Amino acid sequence: MVLGKVKSLTISFDCLNDSNVPVYSSGDTVSGRVNLEVTGEIRVKSLKIHARGHAKVRWTESRNAGSNTAYTQNYTEEVEYFNHKDILVGHERDDDNSEEGLHTIHSGRHEYAFSFELPQTPLATSFEGRHGSVRYWVKAELHRPWFLPVKLKKEFTVFEHIDINTPSLLSPQAGTKEKTLCCWFCTSGPISLSAKIERKGYTPGESIQIFAEIENCSSRVVVPKAAIYQTQAFYAKGKMKEVKQLVANLRGDSLSSGKTETWNGKQLKIPPVSPSILDCSIIRVEYSLMVYVDIPGAMDLFLNLPLVIGTIPLHPFGSRTSSVSSQCSMNMNWLGLTLPERPEAPPSYAEVVTEEQRQSSLAPVGACDDFDRGLPGPLFAYIQEFRFLPPPLYSEIDPNPDQPTDDRPSCPSR
Repeated sequence: MVLGKVKSLTISFDCLNDSNVPVYSSGDTVSGRVNLEVTGEIRVKSLKIHARGHAKVRWTESRNAGSNTAYTQNYTEEVEYFNHKDILVGHERDDDNSEEGLHTIHSGRHEYAFSFELPQTPLATSFEGRHGSVRYWVKAELHRPWFLPVKLKKEFTVFEHIDINTPSLLSPQAGTKEKTLCCWFCTSGPISLSAKIERKGYTPGESIQIFAEIENCSSRVVVPKAAIYQTQAFYAKGKMKEVKQLVANLRGDSLSSGKTETWNGKQLKIPPVSPSILDCSIIRVEYSLMVYVDIPGAMDLFLNLPLVIGTIPLHPFGSRTSSVSSQCSMNMNWLGLTLPERPEAPPSYAEVVTEEQRQSSLAPVGACDDFDRGLPGPLFAYIQEFRFLPPPLYSEIDPNPDQPTDDRPSCPSR
């Protein structure tokens, strides 16, 4: 008898999107197939899958313990998000080489489906960093007597969605700073910087509109600049390791003494980057926009405006609201904007619904019709009866005014 051979072992996922890329979120079902191709007939003890998701950090630091001794301190930490195992063929025990309970696989190609659910709790977004990573994978293992196991691991991507259409991420970010240069006993005038962006949350591919004013009253030539930075923070054994990377930048025109430069929506595009990771206990990925003035021979004057890179882009309504809010806050003459003295009353009820429509809507409805519509009779009759009732009388004075509060939202000013 000629023993068969394993020609290939592969894993494929049932993708949830049109791009044919395995991307999932918390609560999704991950499904796919283990594809096995053999030449000849083989006997196997088991074909298993092992799915796991975890975050892990690791770095080393050198320590001195005296004049002639040194040692290396390791910092490691791990967080497990899920651990799933399943047997597709055979049985659990793989530690012996007995011929009992073996499963025969004939020559050809074979597919074995698998499926498991990701936890409903928030998962960290897949990430590869300098000193740590967040990884999700499925591993297939084929066990045969008298042979080493055949193993294959394939990763898939998990996005923990961040919706930037939330009030905290739609709020404008702004700041102002000033710096005075000194040279021995001579003091020059100040350099001032004011900057503002329309919101805190963005998605990759968007452009940040920067509104800034730079005034140079010093004797030096300065250059206004802006840059997006990614900060990776790793935590283990009470210690933190931080890595800061430049993502994108831009440069303004040189500014001589006594000059002022204004940025009216200067754009800085966000390249394809990993979303922010804010809920993982051992890895954080954060972003910031630095607007600064490059001063030769002195410390730069800079403003840090926090950013959140999300996965769900801005909705049209949110865009309009944000745009209006930003224009209001950016415009120097926003106090001149006025509202009409009296609001316009809505149309009367008779202009919208005729008496004939209302009477026809109150006609009795048969129980069979209600059942066909999937609604119980009394409930459907209730909906029909009150569907065309006139609205409450319109009044320009609120009969139940809210109590005045001191924390009413106001348009931010410059």
